[in-house]
Amino acid sequence: MRNTRDTKSLFELSKPGRRATLLPKCDVPARPLGSLLPASVLADLPPQLPELSEPAVVRHFVNLSTQNMSVDTHFYPLGSCTMKHNPKRNERAAAMPGFGDVHPYAPEAAIQGLLELLYDMQQYLSEISGLPACSLHPAAGAHGELAALLVAAAYFRDRGEKRTKVLAPDSAHGTNPASAAMAGFDTVTVKTLKTGAVDLDDFRAKLDDNIAVFMITNPNTVGIFEPSMKIIADEVHARGGLIYLDGANMNAILGVARPGDFGADMQHYNPHKTFSGPHGGGGPGAGPICVTEALAPYLPMPIVRKSSSGQFSLDFSMPKSIGHLRAFFGNTGVLVRAYTYIRAHGPDGLRRVSEHAVLNANYLLSKIKHFLPVPQGERCMHEFVASGADLKATKGVSAMDLAKRLLDYGFHAPTVYFPLTVKEAIMIEPTESESKETLDAFAEVLFRITEEDPELLHEAPHSTPISRPNEVQAAREPVLSWKS
Repeated sequence: MRNTRDTKSLFELSKPGRRATLLPKCDVPARPLGSLLPASVLADLPPQLPELSEPAVVRHFVNLSTQNMSVDTHFYPLGSCTMKHNPKRNERAAAMPGFGDVHPYAPEAAIQGLLELLYDMQQYLSEISGLPACSLHPAAGAHGELAALLVAAAYFRDRGEKRTKVLAPDSAHGTNPASAAMAGFDTVTVKTLKTGAVDLDDFRAKLDDNIAVFMITNPNTVGIFEPSMKIIADEVHARGGLIYLDGANMNAILGVARPGDFGADMQHYNPHKTFSGPHGGGGPGAGPICVTEALAPYLPMPIVRKSSSGQFSLDFSMPKSIGHLRAFFGNTGVLVRAYTYIRAHGPDGLRRVSEHAVLNANYLLSKIKHFLPVPQGERCMHEFVASGADLKATKGVSAMDLAKRLLDYGFHAPTVYFPLTVKEAIMIEPTESESKETLDAFAEVLFRITEEDPELLHEAPHSTPISRPNEVQAAREPVLSWKS
């Protein structure tokens, strides 16, 4: 039965005269605002803020929170966006006063501990990637993509080369061509085979001396490690181009394979994904990039440096740098969380993270493939893409129907309809955080849903305050309160 709890905004709950706190009398002489500020900046009326008691405020937000799904409350098999457990030790570390209370304009001498942590983070990310230079500056994964492509553009410009072509597989994340366009490149799509691998014939037909960058996600979005990675890298490099590695799927290869070793010249990280920081809702995030020595001069600044005397500083003296892409240094709170995760696991632990992520994904694939085919094969890396095409053809049940119905059973929906190369795609990534019992329960529920009455599924979810809004209209004309 659908949740019938009314959800009103704070303004609708407001009653004149209600207060959550009583302020003490002013302990300095009171002066009219007009004597302190120019009339041009004063409003005619006080701000029309809601007036509520403390219990009303608390209940409002607690009730809203119970209607959300999160990695702390539900299994998030999202696919394409690693949603693993966020260890609470990360939060405690990020909240330490020396990290959480630092002012952006604090002098370097007063933040040596934070700078040391960030310097070490640069070294860790370089070691994990196999690329020797690192910038922690970008604000998110797509921002890191853009930063890397701007670095590539600066590199070719400095060499006096005008290259405009960026190649990307048809299964790439949508941010890839968008980042390329924003960096001034033209994107050309390369086909992939039914196996999910790059079509080498199509790749070679589109590869020429105008190539600037080949953007590739490896492992890719259908969950396989690109079997022709070395061939692709060698042939792009032979034409003078660069390989960009979309690091969204690094959770599959930590401590096992390094992008720099299999041909990448640059890559971004999603530390909020790979290294367990909280994410969702648009941020905050971080998107560090690692590059080869040849590309290091063009990295966004500042870079954290360590002097021979052991002092740490922010280096702004980088004449070939692409400059600043955001204010101050970046979202250091996300980086502190990621640093804590890396230090807690160590090299061997990070490798086990990937081994367990791959094991969980393959276990779940083996449980699901009998009723939801997996076109790309019997094995995967950290994620796989099942297809609901047969179910759609025989019962009229779509991938969206399955995703919506999962909400009624207490599971967050996986990504659906991506990548576009798989019909009725259902993209599933369990991560290493989940137990066998959780995976078994998810597979059982998914099977049960495929056996349910199609009419029941077409109307799902049945337990949420809102079932299936017009998503475009909801984004453009949000309704902030409703009564079911």
